[in-house]
Amino acid sequence: MNLKPAELFHKIEDSIAVVIVAMLAVLPLVLKLFQEGLAIPVINADLAQVNLVFLFACVAGVITWRADKHLGLASLSDNAPEKVKKVLMVIRTVAVAAVLTALFFSAFSQSFTMFMPTEKAWGVPLVVIFAFLPLAYLCMLIMVCAEKQNVLPAVIGILIGLYISAGPILGVLYYLFGIESVPFLNALNASWLSFSTIAIAPLIVLMVILAFLGVPLFIAISGVAYAAFSQGGGYVEMLANEAYVIWTDKSIAAIPLFTIAGYILSQGTAGSRLVEICKSLFGWFRGGTVVAAVIVTTFFTTFTGVSGVTILALGSLLTIVLTGSGYKKENAQSLVTASGALGLLFPPSVAIIMYGTTNYFSVDVFDLFRGAVIPGLMLAASMIVMGIALDKNTHRPKFSFANIVTSVKNGFFELLLPVLICITYFGGFFTLLECAAFTAVYAFVLETGIRRNFTIRKALIVVAESIPVSGGVLFILGAARGLSYFLLDANIPYMLSEFISAVVSSKFVFLILLNLFLIVVGCLMDIYSAILIVSPLIIPIAESFGISPVHTGVIFLMNMQLGFLTPPVGLDLFIASYTFNMPVMRVAKKILPFLLMQFIVLMIITYIPWFTEVLL
Repeated sequence: MNLKPAELFHKIEDSIAVVIVAMLAVLPLVLKLFQEGLAIPVINADLAQVNLVFLFACVAGVITWRADKHLGLASLSDNAPEKVKKVLMVIRTVAVAAVLTALFFSAFSQSFTMFMPTEKAWGVPLVVIFAFLPLAYLCMLIMVCAEKQNVLPAVIGILIGLYISAGPILGVLYYLFGIESVPFLNALNASWLSFSTIAIAPLIVLMVILAFLGVPLFIAISGVAYAAFSQGGGYVEMLANEAYVIWTDKSIAAIPLFTIAGYILSQGTAGSRLVEICKSLFGWFRGGTVVAAVIVTTFFTTFTGVSGVTILALGSLLTIVLTGSGYKKENAQSLVTASGALGLLFPPSVAIIMYGTTNYFSVDVFDLFRGAVIPGLMLAASMIVMGIALDKNTHRPKFSFANIVTSVKNGFFELLLPVLICITYFGGFFTLLECAAFTAVYAFVLETGIRRNFTIRKALIVVAESIPVSGGVLFILGAARGLSYFLLDANIPYMLSEFISAVVSSKFVFLILLNLFLIVVGCLMDIYSAILIVSPLIIPIAESFGISPVHTGVIFLMNMQLGFLTPPVGLDLFIASYTFNMPVMRVAKKILPFLLMQFIVLMIITYIPWFTEVLL
């Protein structure tokens, strides 16, 4: 069969991505066998694995763009008249082309200083690996220009992008040709830096509006960060640097692997088998499957330390389980999304350990574990109560031990997977990356070899279909990391803390302002960056109001998990949107009752410290 050049290129992209995924899944397990089983050391093993994740992120980002799956906020132009839509499409294309051009040159410039030529991962120079990032931005830009109706707006956007990229272009010319100064480019760069300083607020507002007009979220966040770095001195290359840093974090590597495992299992018979198990175990009383779903999501997040991974890995399966028990699909998806971050409050939560380690002079990790238990149970109970209230199914099977035995027997291998995940991860046998790799391989073997739901070819197609989900999430994380770096570099958290200290005198007013501030932080920053940046600033301020460090820590962690769900930019909303193939604002709308219940619990914990201090 003769393929068109574009189709051939797409097949090559998909094949490269699938090969990288296969290597990501197999390599951690093989390395563990060599290094721990056979006691054969493998040099730079971790470095090779995380850079493989970086390569995957770049390729997946391009595939996600090609599939038009890069997530954005709900477009306000959807219901606009046709003429208005055309105008808005032109504006969106100009903005996207401008930002992609700027990202390309900033990443290209950074590639010359990111690594020494001698730095390699298994013989491959790291600078070659990093070069995939500017190449990814360039591929996206080419795809924007390839649309006939976009040609003129894209050209205008590229010209704007060249203007705001004068600084990085000067860097590229210097590193490639030794050209130290180009008066025309120097003037353009000075002009842009001056303009961005004066117009930083309007530029941020513009990018927010564009996000609501359908511009991909990572483009909008990157645009804000680019403008912010420009007005702060022009070192926009940090955006590419921080994307590399977050994508080479070993915990991030678990995202594509858990996503793929979830896709494979959800496309096979795993869901129906688990439904039967849950029906027989819990389906005989009202809300039984709700209790099971909340416990499973809480337990899983506790061990992985990443709420988004829980939604990606278990969201589809738990939705099938809940709907199979008579639950409405959207309520099921909302419950799973709302429960995704609860595990951050239970031992051995990585978030609690990191918070205690970061602030070890102020709070003991064990005290923080004890202080968070009751608030965590209250949040979990609130989700169970909400879930039971929404369970209108009156046709429930009678309890039958024989049915339990039959369903467990039929779904033994599916049931064994979460048990093995918990045992191997909690027992310290697997790291999070190894656990994710094991899950992906297990799911693949289960569905192709044991259940024979797929041929190997069909399973690889399912893997390819899951790639845009991972690519979208990773690019949002990369953009958010760049913005987080700017917030730290500009001392924004410290300035906000100083402002609160200066204008607030009441403990009760301080607590409500603290909650609002932390929810915003939870929306804009990943929890680990927030712990490192924000938590050391708020502890002394809270202590000046007579609030214990344990109480402050619990409030902090509860707000972080609430921030993941807060519209319009809570990260778990976007992950849920990908997982359930639902518009972000629809996810946000459906999550509001659950969000309100969690906020009520947060207020109770905030103003009644007994709940966090009774076990100390």
